[in-house]
Amino acid sequence: MDNVDDLKEIVKDQFGRHAQKYVTSESHARGEDLASLVTWLHPQPEWIVLDVATGGGHVAKALSPFVKCVVASDLTREMLVQAEVHLTALCCENVAYVEADAENLPFESNTFDAVTCRIAPHHFPAPDQFVREAARVLQLHGKFLLIDNVAPDCSKLAVFMNTVEQLRDNSHVRCPSIKEWEEWLREAGLVIVRENLSRKTHRFPEWVERATADLEQIERVEVYLRNASDEARSYFAIESVEGRIQSMQVDEWMVLCEKTGDRDR
Repeated sequence: MDNVDDLKEIVKDQFGRHAQKYVTSESHARGEDLASLVTWLHPQPEWIVLDVATGGGHVAKALSPFVKCVVASDLTREMLVQAEVHLTALCCENVAYVEADAENLPFESNTFDAVTCRIAPHHFPAPDQFVREAARVLQLHGKFLLIDNVAPDCSKLAVFMNTVEQLRDNSHVRCPSIKEWEEWLREAGLVIVRENLSRKTHRFPEWVERATADLEQIERVEVYLRNASDEARSYFAIESVEGRIQSMQVDEWMVLCEKTGDRDR
């Protein structure tokens, strides 16, 4: 396997082992952005929506009452199984489940009225390819809504953030900056119509336990955070009590785009 395939196998293994945790995770299941994305998208009853890297199915759940059908896709079969169990129990009967690679979507071009992806692209080896695929499967004037953690423009702070994530989660690839996302969106013919940058707090005990394999890995993450520079400690609002990390904050970007068909060459 080449490196990209290796990364995707790590993602499948990581999420397969922790699938149930992502269904019940407080930040994934009850984030305020779930209500916001419905308001921003203004979904219509005839819409067919694709939710990429659906995880626990939380976006599919939020959109299900408002649209004709939600296709919940994920690279990891175990995640889809957990999402289906979760949503079936909630009587979300218009959700279909498809095992799919975000960077090579198995759908015809110009298929969906909207494509969503929430708290997932930092696991993608080629997020620029994912953006191109999202644009390809969208109908003209379709909506693309992305929510994910983003790295600061400062290279030192970006390295710090991604190192913390990689120490905690073997499947983390990289959080790009907003500038990088903007370039990829423009190149794919996706025009930004609304965006919001907010601060998201990670409550350390739950956040670190959700993805780590053992206490030794948790300790490595905590030691790295304790040794943060003053600049990183301030930017990421790292809080500790008696030497134990309690929380940190990261930037989260929510962006709504429209497919115009005008792609950079």
